[in-house]
Amino acid sequence: MGVAPAPSGPAADSGPAGPGPAHWLRVARESADDLATDAVAREQAGKPPLDEVSRLREAGLLTLLVPAESGGGGADWTTTYAVVREIAAADGAIGQLLGGHYFLSWSARLLTGPSRAAALDRRCAGEQWCWGGGLARQDPPLTLTRARGGGHVLDGRQDYATGVLVADRLAVRAVRADTGEPLAVVVDPAHRGVGTGGDADAFGQRLAAGGSVEFDSVPVAADDVLGSLSADEDILSPPTALASPVGRLLSVQLRLGMAEGVLAEAREYSRAGRSPGHCPRPAGSGQDPQVLAAYGELAVLTRSASALAGQALEAVHGGLARGADLTYDEYADISVLVAMAEAASSRAAQESTARALDIVGARSASSRLGFDRFWRNARTHTLYEPVAPRLRDVGDYFLNGAHPPFVLPA
Repeated sequence: MGVAPAPSGPAADSGPAGPGPAHWLRVARESADDLATDAVAREQAGKPPLDEVSRLREAGLLTLLVPAESGGGGADWTTTYAVVREIAAADGAIGQLLGGHYFLSWSARLLTGPSRAAALDRRCAGEQWCWGGGLARQDPPLTLTRARGGGHVLDGRQDYATGVLVADRLAVRAVRADTGEPLAVVVDPAHRGVGTGGDADAFGQRLAAGGSVEFDSVPVAADDVLGSLSADEDILSPPTALASPVGRLLSVQLRLGMAEGVLAEAREYSRAGRSPGHCPRPAGSGQDPQVLAAYGELAVLTRSASALAGQALEAVHGGLARGADLTYDEYADISVLVAMAEAASSRAAQESTARALDIVGARSASSRLGFDRFWRNARTHTLYEPVAPRLRDVGDYFLNGAHPPFVLPA
């Protein structure tokens, strides 16, 4: 089906700033092939993905977005989206884990000052951190209270956050107890007073290392309060607001990767000519008009969503390049285009992962084949990231010209 395109122009394998897009896409494909070999067994075991994170770390993918001058891969978001999509096609849960890691580590740099950002980059690259947590609004919120001796104290419970079971650093949203201002905070999960639990108990995305995290009077240094997450336009600048479409476009790539992954596996199964038992012809045979029509419809659906995602990617890339010159109207255009891509990719993922089971036939019910994991993963992700609010944003923008709200991915 193809994956998210690398940046336009020559795909250099390396350059002055470090390895180029071609190198990282090759690494991503090799890592995806490695994950695919035991994807079914790992998903059924449902253990915390410590080994999987080690594989990503050894491949250099955890530091992909860190600037080369700080010891990282020096990649841009266009390459990063393509990497997430490749990994998601092989293992949707690991794709989510990796995408969340990229967004949270990048957001930490975006929200703080240059010197603190540079220090975070160096430590992230040097110690090969894996990031987990979540910056989306939740109720009740975590609270940040000023401590007598300086700094703050963090308290509360976050019911679900991606990657918490394997994270070296957590980025979470907390509100100041005195003013109610939402802030991004970075926490070492090994710190006393931090407790994580793998109690999400979801039927899909079981290897995304999701779970709850509790904070009991956890000291937070001043440098670990990264910045404001307020949606007030007097505080939130258009470049900072881009964190919303940047993060949500990761979800788009994740969904497209799942759709392409299940169709690729179903196609291989169909080409093998195995019979599902109750059908008069081999599943997916080239002579079955219903199978051909189903493959054709899903290929069109997924490729159309991919094209819209490509337009959204170009818009995000352009917005990031605009920097401080970006306006709120331009931000709104970008955010709405990403919302459209979210809607299209959600439909592509849900229909492809469900209808692929019909194409394969009764044999798709075999747990040994693991076709069900694609549907469970896609459905779980779309429950945590529902598309209905994004459709309302698109409609309100189309009809009334209303700017979409500042919403961070769950």
